[in-house]
Amino acid sequence: MSRPPLILASGSPRRLELLARIGVVPDEVRAADIDETPLKAELPRLLAARLSRAKADAAAIPGALVLAADTVVGVGQRILGKARDADEARRFLELLSGRRHRVITGVVLAGPGAERRARLVTSIVTFQRLTAAQIDAYLATDEWRGKAGAYAIQGAAEAWCRFLSGSHSNVVGLPLHETAQLLRGAGWLRP
Repeated sequence: MSRPPLILASGSPRRLELLARIGVVPDEVRAADIDETPLKAELPRLLAARLSRAKADAAAIPGALVLAADTVVGVGQRILGKARDADEARRFLELLSGRRHRVITGVVLAGPGAERRARLVTSIVTFQRLTAAQIDAYLATDEWRGKAGAYAIQGAAEAWCRFLSGSHSNVVGLPLHETAQLLRGAGWLRP
């Protein structure tokens, strides 16, 4: 029996690159256009889980497997999404400076029927104390655009990382171990 087509419900080039590392090339990429605004008093873990489910639902095609993910940066109960502008990115980086934070990714694999498998992965990251000059230089790179928490661990911000516990690929935007498990469980990826 042939495997169903795999739809990636994300326009993120980082997620495509990560999937390629484990030999996965989606049959189609369908960026799910959903409202990512947190609900009132919503915690980071619940937001990541809710948004990944909503993205899977939005990109669903009959007969296809849909892989969806959403990454959220949490500092305590505060959610740092994608910064809207350089001023907000500066505030995010100042908040993360010298502090521990969580990077949470919800991953959903929705099957051709009603079945749905999901994982919620958390990594802990601690940055060094950042100077105003470091933040200015980073903002000038534009690397912060479109990134949860206003940084890319796979870029220049990696030099700030004093501590990382958990999945590095999760911090980039897709936990590969858990994603591979989901795809194997669905019979899409060979062991």
